[in-house]
Amino acid sequence: MSAAPQGLAAFAAAAGEAPAAPGGGAFHLQSSKMLRVQVTSSVLVKVGAMVAYRGALSFNRTSARKQGVGRLLKKMVTGEGVSLTVAAGQGALYLADDAKNIILLQLSAGESISVSGSDVLAFQEGVSWDVRMVQGAGGMMSAGLSNVLLTGPGAVAITCHGDPLALSVGPGVDACVDPDAAVAWSGHLKPTLKTDISLRGVFGRGSGEAIQMAFASATPGFVVVQPYEEKSMQSDGTC
Repeated sequence: MSAAPQGLAAFAAAAGEAPAAPGGGAFHLQSSKMLRVQVTSSVLVKVGAMVAYRGALSFNRTSARKQGVGRLLKKMVTGEGVSLTVAAGQGALYLADDAKNIILLQLSAGESISVSGSDVLAFQEGVSWDVRMVQGAGGMMSAGLSNVLLTGPGAVAITCHGDPLALSVGPGVDACVDPDAAVAWSGHLKPTLKTDISLRGVFGRGSGEAIQMAFASATPGFVVVQPYEEKSMQSDGTC
């Protein structure tokens, strides 16, 4: 059943900016697919994610000096990572990425999460980050997969196609995930890559073989999976 047409004033009121929850911090969901960041100093944002802003904000790509040589070398080897812009000043910043759902996380000091480079949307300046690589599959992928390790304290926004599934991992509870569907996982987990030719056509859409990301740990954790396969990072060497 279609809704009746709205007047202009009614539409503007209904689709207007959602009020921030009291004490909710700098990151707020305007909708399930749009993030509002109340910037009072600076925040790191995925390049291309800004859709609107208010106030006196400036945008500058992170420099080689700030990224560090180690991060740059890892990006050159893996072809992945994340390109970031520093939004600085005072104002409200609106972010979105390909109409993907947004997940807001608050990391405590020392708490960490690994995120696929394509799924990092924004994080507060107090959150440290580094590019990590996943090796495995008998050297089939000499560069392996890479991801971004985010360590608190601070708020983090990541993206996901559809509703996420958080699979538990721990003693006696392992999980295997299609790398193209993996969004994030607990920072202490160290996944490995493996292949199973018997699963060809089920996993590994672009690889010709069934490439799986295997998770096992003596310490409880989780891996976030989306009901969607991102364009394979191994098919063209890009993220």
